[in-house]
Amino acid sequence: MARHSEFDDSTPPSHSSDNTEQLVASTYSQYRARRRALSTSVMVTQVVILVACIALWEIAGRLKWIDVLLFSYPSKVGAQIVQDVMNGSIWPHLGMTVGETIVGFVLGTVFGTLLAVLIWWSEFLARVLDPYMVVFNSMPKVALGPLFIVGFGAGFTAIVVTTLSITVIITTIVVYNSFREVDPNYVKVVQVFGGGKRTIFLKVILPASFPAIVSTLKVNVGLAWVGVIVGEFLVSKVGLGYLIIYGFQVFNFTLVMSSLVIIAVVATLMYKGVAFLERKIVNRA
Repeated sequence: MARHSEFDDSTPPSHSSDNTEQLVASTYSQYRARRRALSTSVMVTQVVILVACIALWEIAGRLKWIDVLLFSYPSKVGAQIVQDVMNGSIWPHLGMTVGETIVGFVLGTVFGTLLAVLIWWSEFLARVLDPYMVVFNSMPKVALGPLFIVGFGAGFTAIVVTTLSITVIITTIVVYNSFREVDPNYVKVVQVFGGGKRTIFLKVILPASFPAIVSTLKVNVGLAWVGVIVGEFLVSKVGLGYLIIYGFQVFNFTLVMSSLVIIAVVATLMYKGVAFLERKIVNRA
């Protein structure tokens, strides 16, 4: 009877796959640790720069290196903000401006994306509208403000339309260009299998352009704030833009600076919120 060999050939290599998995897990953990360290370093540097700028501004104001009538200084601006918050005078202005910004942001993104889909769908329409979009995008929106006021009245609607005049065209151009930059080979594959334009858009163009569409949200946050503040400069009697104009008129530049600080803080919060939403949507997709 033949004797069995000491080692059976069917026996798998000892723990080689386990060692590979441990090595991969260790490498990934090190990568994650480096990314967290980098994020922490960036955040700390940003905070240090911000604190240094505020401290320098405060020192320059206290020592009269700058004209405090024009530029004020942080402690005075902070006291103005606290006073406006405590007596409640800031809330109607903040609520109005944020509401106008959100409406302009949402409508600008939706209308701009729909217009981009429309001109992608029709090459004829794209060629017709292309020069008009370029010209309209190059026009100063402040010059169009009086026309919007006459056409839509001096109020909420005129300010939102001013915002849309900025956000819609930019969104359309960015999203449409992302549609055009999709790899044509993917389109050809769908066409080979008999897919029509609707299938090409739903299965190829839209999924490939989804990150660009979501990223447009972050651009539109800033553009919406620009449009709203410009509109409030021209027509509003309530809002943060109105407070800035009023502060200039009465030479209360601390009010002007406090309004600018509030705009910066709220715009940053909106931007961070949209960036968080972008990460969630992109990762889920």
